[in-house]
Formats: sequence, C-alpha cells, structure tokens
Amino acid sequence: MTRMAHDSAPTRPTSRSRTRTWAVVAAACTGQFLVVLDVSVVNVALPSMRTDLGLSAPGLQWVVNAYSIAFAGFMLLGGRAADIYGRKRMFLTGLGLFTAASLAGGLAQEGWQLLAARAGQGLGAAVLSPATLTILTSAVPEGPARTRAIGTWMAVGAGGGAAGGLIGGVLTDLLSWRWVLLINVPIGALVLAGAAVWLAEGRAGDRRRVDLPGAVLVTAGLATTAYGIVQTEASGWTAAATLVPLLGGLALLGVFVLVESRTAAPLMPLRVLGVRSVSAANASMLLLGSATFGMWYFVTVYAQNVLGYTPLEAGLALLPTSVAVFAGSKAAPRIMARTGAKTLAVTGVLVAAAGFGWQSTMGVDGSYLTAVCLPGVLMMAGSGLASTPLATLATSGAAPGDAGLVSGLINTSRTMGGALGLAVLSTVAAARTAGSGDAAEITAGYALAFRTSSAVLLGGALMMLLWLPGSRAKNPGGRSGTRAGSGAKRPGDEPAAVLRPPDA
Repeated sequence: MTRMAHDSAPTRPTSRSRTRTWAVVAAACTGQFLVVLDVSVVNVALPSMRTDLGLSAPGLQWVVNAYSIAFAGFMLLGGRAADIYGRKRMFLTGLGLFTAASLAGGLAQEGWQLLAARAGQGLGAAVLSPATLTILTSAVPEGPARTRAIGTWMAVGAGGGAAGGLIGGVLTDLLSWRWVLLINVPIGALVLAGAAVWLAEGRAGDRRRVDLPGAVLVTAGLATTAYGIVQTEASGWTAAATLVPLLGGLALLGVFVLVESRTAAPLMPLRVLGVRSVSAANASMLLLGSATFGMWYFVTVYAQNVLGYTPLEAGLALLPTSVAVFAGSKAAPRIMARTGAKTLAVTGVLVAAAGFGWQSTMGVDGSYLTAVCLPGVLMMAGSGLASTPLATLATSGAAPGDAGLVSGLINTSRTMGGALGLAVLSTVAAARTAGSGDAAEITAGYALAFRTSSAVLLGGALMMLLWLPGSRAKNPGGRSGTRAGSGAKRPGDEPAAVLRPPDA
C-alpha cells in the first residue's frame, strides 16, 4: 500500500531505520580507524621488534613500508571491487583479511613472518578502506546528513593516525610490541559480527568482470612507485635503487591510462577524472596529504631526539593535536553549510600552513606549549577542516556506479601523497642536517621540513582557489551542476534515514 503524503510515518520503523543507518556509520568509521591506526601505531614499537625478532635496519624499515605499499597499490582495485561484487561483501572480506593478518603479525616468530603479515594487513586495508566510505555515502543521502557522516568518518580516520603514537607507546610499555597488532583482533572480530548483521548488501549496476589488465597495471604501477618513494630515504633521489622503480612505476601507470582509454569495461573510467570536482579534490588531497602526513613523524622524533621525551611522553604530548584534528573534522560539516566546501577547504589549508610556519621556528630548548602543542593544534585543526570538504566534493561529484572507485581514489591520493611527502621531507631534513648528530643541526633540518610543508600548503591553497568548483549552493552535499527546475530533489528533501531494512 502506497503511503500518502499526509500520513504520518510510524515511529517504530523510523527509529529502527535511523538506528540501522548510524550502526552502518559506526561500522564504517571503526574500520577506517583501524586502517589508519596501523599506518603509525608500529613506529614506537620498532626498537622492541628489532630486538625480539633480530631484524636488520632495512628490515625494520620494511615493517612500515610493507603495509604502506600494499595499501596504496591495491586501493583502486579494492574500490572497484566494492562496486562490482558488493560493498558489504568487500567490507567483510577486507576486515577479515586485516584481522587475520594482525593475528599472524602479533604471533610472528621470524622477521619474514612479520613482514608478510604487514603486507597482508595492507592488502586487507586496501579492500576495506574504500568500502567504508562507499557504504557510508550509500547509507546516508546527499545533504547535511551525509556531510556530517563524512565529517565523522574523516575525524575518526584522522584520529586513528593521531592516536597511533600514543596507543603504540602505551601497549609497548605496559604489555609488548605484539599488542600493537593483536589489539586489532578483538576489535576486528566485534566489527565483523556487527557488520554481518547490520550492513545491507549493495552494489552499483551490473556485475561486471574486473578489468584484469587494468588491475594488474595500476596495482603494479602504484606499488612500484611507492617502493621507489620509500627508497629515497636510504638511497637518495638520484640512486638507481630509487630511479629505476620510480620511472618503472610511472611507465606502468602510463600504460594503464592507455589501456583504460581503450577497454570496454575499464577499472577506472577516465571520464571520472573529467569531472572537475573529482579531479580537483583528488589533486588537493594529494597535496594536503604530502604536506601534513609527515607532521606526526617529525614532531615525534623532535620530541624524543631533541627534547628528551620518552615514547609514551611523546604520545601524550601529541594528545591535544589528536583532539584538534578530530574537532576540526567534526566542526567542518556545520561550517561548510554556511561557507561552502571550496571556501572551507582553502581556509583549512591556510590555517594548517600557519601552523607549519609556526612549527618551523622550533629550537633546541623549545617549550612544550610553543614548540609542540600550539603549532600542532593549528596544523591538524586546519587539516581536519580541509579534509572533509575535499572528500565531500569528490564523492558528491561521482555517479552512483563509480562510488567505490572514487572512494578508493580519494584514499589513494591521500595515502600516496603522504608517502611521497614523507620521503621528500625526510630528504630535505637529511640534506640540511648533513649527517650531523648535533641537536641544533637536527632541529634545523626538521625546521626546514616544516617550512617546506608550509610552502606546499600555500601553493595548494592557490591551486584550490583556481581549480576547485565554486559552491552553487550553500549545501555542498548537493550534486554539482544540478539545474533549477530539473526535477531533481534538493538535498534538504531527502529523508533523515535512508537505509531500509532488508526485505523480510
């Protein structure tokens, strides 16, 4: 029976639908938290891992790199798989693989076992992460509700990266390095059980075959490029160990673009990048990630190597910064409703640039308040304010059939930007330090890295002003380019709860 417009909806189904919708949001956010957390949580545990498993210095570096390379390399494939095979299925597959790999890593008895487990975690994360954003945007309609949900997703993800140092320090000091991996197991199992019950399956369009040549090319290209990037810290930018994988990866990506332009069912339809909001938001996210990701690394090593903090003290010192990025991401939807996405994104980047500029005045005898806390709050509050409108612009500009792909693309841009930025900034700092162990020289190297980040952000703000589409309405959740009188629903016309219960 069709419900008439004047009928009042029963309270019980509406309440159930809203509960289900926010259960979906909670599952998506928890999955993203775990994914981002494991990028940074192992850092403070590396010395203990080396002692316990007898890892070499290059092997220790690969504890971090194995995760990052697998994560970046497989993310586009993971995003497209969510569109084709089902978002719930890929969410459960990715989380299951991530949880199993975490268990294997926590129980590892040899160095190669730990490295294989970290690569498995990265693969699981690459499948899981795009599915989290796609599930969230599919469950919540375009408009204020979706913008708030994306803000929560960004805040939780950013909080995962920010909390990595603190959580890793606490677990390593109180228990063992193994618990920085084993902690994922009970959380993953709980989310798996909840997701199996609460998530409804959904996919975009027909079940097509995966574009296997495209999948192989883009995965190999991204992974090889990421490998080349992480080699720069040890070998420099001009060494064959860096140039060969970098140029090889770029060549593979060039072939990927050629193949995608000619195949009937491409992994990444090039028309997606023809949408201005998608291409501009991804380029902006790449620059934002490249400038801001290294902040956690440099501030942590500055606090420990120069100011003399313990790993746990360094993690606690960054707690206000963690709160700032969470608060910025959560405040972004409300501010965006008044200013528009473009204005807020540019403002957030400028706030972050001011924080990086302030941080570059750091000294050997810097105080906690002015050399760690307040600059860090500005840097990460600005990053949180900018990330949410960029993700909103990218996902709202995509067709429903490309939602998983665009979710994977925005995550790939952020991850690859972070890997590239950290490698470049580490090289900049090392060139300034010139191998000196003097605290003043080390600090000068870190300060130069922060000045470089500030300059990148200022350039990014200018690019965003010129390229990001302007807001045609105050609400950025509406699809760009919708014409008045076209018959399309406005964002405000959508119901608050849109995820229907599964058919009985």
